[in-house]
Parts: sequence; structure tokens; C-alpha cells
Amino acid sequence: MTEQHSSAFERGTDGPKVILVGVDGSDSSLRAAAYAGGLARRQRALLAVVYVQPVMAASSVLGAPVAETTDEIAEDIVAQIRDAAERLKGIFDVRWEFHTFRGDPYNGLVRAADELKADAVVVGASEQAGHRIVGSVAVRLVKAGRWPVTVVP
Repeated sequence: MTEQHSSAFERGTDGPKVILVGVDGSDSSLRAAAYAGGLARRQRALLAVVYVQPVMAASSVLGAPVAETTDEIAEDIVAQIRDAAERLKGIFDVRWEFHTFRGDPYNGLVRAADELKADAVVVGASEQAGHRIVGSVAVRLVKAGRWPVTVVP
């Protein structure tokens, strides 16, 4: 006789139903989106593309139009994804949604993964040298231990 164990992570499926990918316009995040798209296609999962829009309260004091700039980045990312999806139409059949969350990248991705009930998270490797010391978003997501995390170089 075998014992059955239930896990908080298991959602009763044979694979991920929602694969979340964090994008910010960097080359590594766009490679992560391509990789996650392939995973979503093979698993017949929903690809949730998430851009975390930075919130910088001090920017209003400096007069920098940060909100407008980050809105433009989000719109540019959506346009890039739509263009890629149109070019690949018929080759890759992937269901995807684009979501924008506000906050710092780590907390925004955690909130997105929770709200969208992500089964897996894919992110690009950090391209910033300082993250080797402080720790990147990817490392923090892995340490959270709440979802399988794939880091794409």
C-alpha cells in the first residue's frame, strides 16, 4: 500500500498551466521570453508575460517623467511580443497574456506569480555587475522557494 501526499504546490495537473516570464526589455529578458514561450507551447500552458513598472517617488522631485518612460517601455515590450507572435503565427501556437505590475522587480514578480497562480517562473540573468554582490532578482526568486525558477542567460 502506498501513501498519497498532497502538496501545496500541486494543482492536479501533469504539467504547468501558467508559466510566468519577467521581461524588462533587456536582451536576457527577451531570451527568457523566447525560452518560456517554447516551454508554454510544449506544455500547452498559458504564458504570462509580466513587466514590473518601477515606482520611484523621488523622481517627481527631480522632475523626471519616470511614469511616462516606464509606460513607453511596457508598450514597446508589448509591441515586440506582438510582432514576434505575428511572425511566428502558425509555427508556434502559444496562448499568452501581458501584465504590468508596479513596484520593485522582485516584489512585483512575486505578487504577479501569486495573483496569476504561476506554476513556474522564468527570468533572464541579471546584466548588472552590482547584482553579483547584492543578489539578483533571479537569485532572490530561487531562494523564496515558492515556484520552480528557470534563469536564462
